[in-house]
Amino acid sequence: MKSYYSGKRQLREDIAGYLFISPWFIGFFAFAVIPIGMSLYFSFTNYDILASPVFNGLANFKRMGKDAQFWQALKVTFNYTFIAVPLRLIFAFFLASLFKRGSRMIRFYQAAYYIPSLVGGSIAVAVMWRRMFTADGLVNIFLRAVGVNSTISWIGNVNTALGVIIILAVWQFGSSMLIFLAGLRQIPKTYYEAASIDGAGWASQFIRITLPQMTPIIFFNLIMQLINGFTAFNQAFIISGGRGDPQNSTLFYALYLYMRAFAYNEMGYGSALAWVLVLIIAVFTAIIFKTQDRWVHYES
Repeated sequence: MKSYYSGKRQLREDIAGYLFISPWFIGFFAFAVIPIGMSLYFSFTNYDILASPVFNGLANFKRMGKDAQFWQALKVTFNYTFIAVPLRLIFAFFLASLFKRGSRMIRFYQAAYYIPSLVGGSIAVAVMWRRMFTADGLVNIFLRAVGVNSTISWIGNVNTALGVIIILAVWQFGSSMLIFLAGLRQIPKTYYEAASIDGAGWASQFIRITLPQMTPIIFFNLIMQLINGFTAFNQAFIISGGRGDPQNSTLFYALYLYMRAFAYNEMGYGSALAWVLVLIIAVFTAIIFKTQDRWVHYES
């Protein structure tokens, strides 16, 4: 009888627990699982939103091989990711190393460098960035003030437009910097004291102590920033005018996906593009995870 009542009470507690987490479950299935499943189905269909989807097998994926804009979007996204991500991590690590030393103004500096990461992806900042790099923008005004006669529209030039977006991405290194800073502060000071006694200089300490101890943090930041790089959209959409201008030099993959799915109502092709992007991210993530044993140092 006692076990019966205890079992009944346990059942009531389980039901209560599921009721409390049911809003999350409903949201997860309604806004994640179901849309993902629908997207996978649409990727094998010819679907223009206005009419019912028509199954066409692998036609959408075969179409990508002949789509010049698809390859251009891949090229732009790869160039952006493999330039912006390393630069952002290097700047973040460098400033975190400086802030580790501490000063009276350390809190102010941390906040000042972190603010761009909070607002850098917003529409307002992207619009401001676009205005700064026009022919009569703040950048050219500054260059003319120091004696450089610059009249170029940085966002309107094929050779510099992508660089403008890369600079914006590098400027948003505050979140990575704080993660690096937290990791640096976890390294025991006794390691550096012992190295100093043995006569090791700062360069040797950095290579033999700091870098090995920080590799798990570098690994985490690399994964997160790589995903952010491949899925970059807001900056390209605003700065390029939503078309990848000039001459598709800023046609990011996520922007091209958006254009096909929503501007041209090719939802089936857009869904296929989305799943190719998922596959690309999965491959690079798997490569990094597979190689972590060679360069990531764990205390255990």
